[in-house]
Amino acid sequence: MRMLINVPETVVADALRGMAAAHPELAVDVENRVVMRRDAPVEGKVALVSGGGSGHEPMHGGFVGPGMLAAACPGEVFTSPVPDQMVRAAAAVDSGSGVLFVVKNYTGDVLNFEMAAELAEDEGIQVAKVLVDDDVAVTDSLYTAGRRGTGATLFVEKIAGAAAEEGQPLERVEAIARQVNASSRSFGVALSACTTPAKGSPTFELPPGELELGIGIHGEPGRERRAMMTSREIADVAVDAVLDDLRPDGPVLALVNGMGATPLLELYGFNAEVQRVLAERGVPVARTLVGNYVTSLDMAGCSVTLCRLDEELLRLWDAPVETPALRWGR
Repeated sequence: MRMLINVPETVVADALRGMAAAHPELAVDVENRVVMRRDAPVEGKVALVSGGGSGHEPMHGGFVGPGMLAAACPGEVFTSPVPDQMVRAAAAVDSGSGVLFVVKNYTGDVLNFEMAAELAEDEGIQVAKVLVDDDVAVTDSLYTAGRRGTGATLFVEKIAGAAAEEGQPLERVEAIARQVNASSRSFGVALSACTTPAKGSPTFELPPGELELGIGIHGEPGRERRAMMTSREIADVAVDAVLDDLRPDGPVLALVNGMGATPLLELYGFNAEVQRVLAERGVPVARTLVGNYVTSLDMAGCSVTLCRLDEELLRLWDAPVETPALRWGR
């Protein structure tokens, strides 16, 4: 195992200590595993709280800051955070305007966030929840009942976070988050398996010269395995799978995402093919984001996420944001 770590047991804590040193604008509670805006709670503002297993960086801690999340709860690698983390985060960032939990559709996350919402409400915190389930590759998987939550999580957190930053009420922020999720679809491809620090070996077998179509962000099985394909061929499959389900009738927001080990040279080349397919299908692209944002440790591969846009969603996407991973307009 070749990893830049000390020991597997301290990977998450070590990363949080390093994050705290790099980003003094954040308040990082290493012991209790909570990352927060240092200026939280912000008076009159709905607070967005999300979280999930570590190993998907920069999601979610890298999305904490003005215009996005108020707090994030990192679990152990590929393991849900616990309800106590979520309640502690909600209590720390709630200004009295309510908290929106953004939850990816993985069984552990769903159960723990539901329990946390009940506990937080017992403490007098108004809580709403939105479930992200954008993956079109499979209906059920090793970790989910229903569709997996993947790249659209970034869209939900950015767009709903902008609405919260404007001071919109909890009911409206929740409605916008649900609209973004309902308007988004994703499809992922693995060129290699990922290796968790605890296991020290690939999480699944992918023979040389093959790829997996439709994987999740933990390396869950996809639709099928094929012999290695060109970037052009992969874009045809991935974009068609998204469009067949999404059926946009206007402009879209596009995320071309790397799974952790795919360099920007390849991602930009893949984006060129994604844009080609969308142009051939008559789908206008209003905005595009390219990079490693919703990752799976050291997996080589990519995902495509598209979101149907209206004027308000586009305005909120363009609104200022200042987080470790996303920054524009401020």
